[in-house]
Amino acid sequence: MRLRFFWSRFLPTSFVVGFSTLGPLGRVGRAPGTIGSLAGLAYYAVFFHNLGPFAFIFYSVLSAYIAMGICDASEERLGLRDPGMIILDEFVAVPLVFLGLGGANGLIAAYGGWPILLLGFGLFRFFDILKPLGIARLQNLPGGVGCVADDLAAALASCACLHILLQFAPQ
Repeated sequence: MRLRFFWSRFLPTSFVVGFSTLGPLGRVGRAPGTIGSLAGLAYYAVFFHNLGPFAFIFYSVLSAYIAMGICDASEERLGLRDPGMIILDEFVAVPLVFLGLGGANGLIAAYGGWPILLLGFGLFRFFDILKPLGIARLQNLPGGVGCVADDLAAALASCACLHILLQFAPQ
């Protein structure tokens, strides 16, 4: 059974496809998922880095819901199942890699900022590409839910690994 996002049906196709591909970013020749993940890293740095935990979770859930609706409508209008050019799923998932790390006043800052962000990015790409731990099965969920769910799971797996690594890393 496919979850329907009725609100996305009223949006123009050009908007839906453009949003799901992050404009021209999803149409780059090679590795559009990596480009979407880099854009997601920027999304985290600009909008999530200094949020408290409740705001972080609220905006993550809101972003994921919007992405599911947009990706669902985009898949339907393109007639394709989770095509590589749809990168909104990676974009909204990447901030979850850094959940609980405290941004400017937390563990990210304590460990030098960018090295932690790059490590988190690398872990996310690992889990997103290989899809271990049952993450691959989430892609089989119908429509936009399946498109986004595997990326959310990859982000949460990356987050767990990052927390574990930082527990054992010298400051």
